[in-house]
Amino acid sequence: MFPQNRLFVSTAEQLNQYGKATCRFVNGTALQVDDERQTALVKLSNGEEEVFDFHMLIIATGASTQSPLLGLNTDSVALRASWSIFRQALPTAKSILIAGGGPTGVEVAGELGEHLNGRAGWFASKLNSPKVSITLVTAGNNILPTLRSPIAKTAEEYLAKVGVTIIKGDRVEKVEPENAGLANSSLITKASITLSSGVVIVADLFIPATGTTPNTSFLPSSLLELGGRVKTNPHTLRADAAKGPRIYAIGDASSYARPAIHNILSAIPVLGSNIKRDLLLDAKKLESEVGPDRIFEEDTRETQLVPIGKSKGVGSAMGWRVPSWMVWMIKGRDYWLWTTGKLWSGRQWEKE
Repeated sequence: MFPQNRLFVSTAEQLNQYGKATCRFVNGTALQVDDERQTALVKLSNGEEEVFDFHMLIIATGASTQSPLLGLNTDSVALRASWSIFRQALPTAKSILIAGGGPTGVEVAGELGEHLNGRAGWFASKLNSPKVSITLVTAGNNILPTLRSPIAKTAEEYLAKVGVTIIKGDRVEKVEPENAGLANSSLITKASITLSSGVVIVADLFIPATGTTPNTSFLPSSLLELGGRVKTNPHTLRADAAKGPRIYAIGDASSYARPAIHNILSAIPVLGSNIKRDLLLDAKKLESEVGPDRIFEEDTRETQLVPIGKSKGVGSAMGWRVPSWMVWMIKGRDYWLWTTGKLWSGRQWEKE
């Protein structure tokens, strides 16, 4: 188990380094943004509502997962509660179904498989008679569609060794009860899952891991693309469709690039530079004084690291296949916790 003080850090405390005169931290939920008048309506944590005027707006609200286990959909209290509820149910669970063959679904299957079933020996191709039946369902022809087929095949082999069965080319069509796995109140509800092939699987625990929904419902529809992400200039990170100036978007709520950590890390310095440029121009500086926009270029090379269980993993970095031990060393041993200190404090970009 990872130390909780490294998983959750106070945002307000991280902002203290900039001084109270510079930063005000508001704990609340955005309800509405008027991009023309440049105002934002926020429901505060005490239940009151407040309207904020803004000179500049950065939309970095991320995306929510279907399962409350897999993302910070509300706050850390709710997330910790979901983990606690789920852990209490694991000792008696005999069957688990995970929907989604992307990295999240594969990582969850691998972690649960090794935790509950152990791992097959060196010369066994799969774990026979696992204690808990774990099924991973994906609509695709392969799991991990971002990675090439041979790498995905290796992931399948690793999953088989921890007792995970994979169903490919099929999707979840119906879940009874409908809210199974979607909220803390129904997190450990036994479910009957009907697949598009007609197969029905009854599972003690159901974990939907089929993507995310951008947290952008508070924004005008004119700012959003079909999938709900903010229509963002992929090079400058500005929301060019906005009626007012100096509105930007980054991360999973933005359309600028494929949602991925390495893209966010590369985009933040670009965002900062272009914000500075826009503010200087607004202060009547000349174009010749502030220089051109800084341009973001998405790295579209095959890049994804997927730990599987306690010591294995598959992946690729900038088009190069990464060996299992290196996936474990970079990500699998603590799921990036070794990197988070610099991210939370801002030191990651202090030289930018």
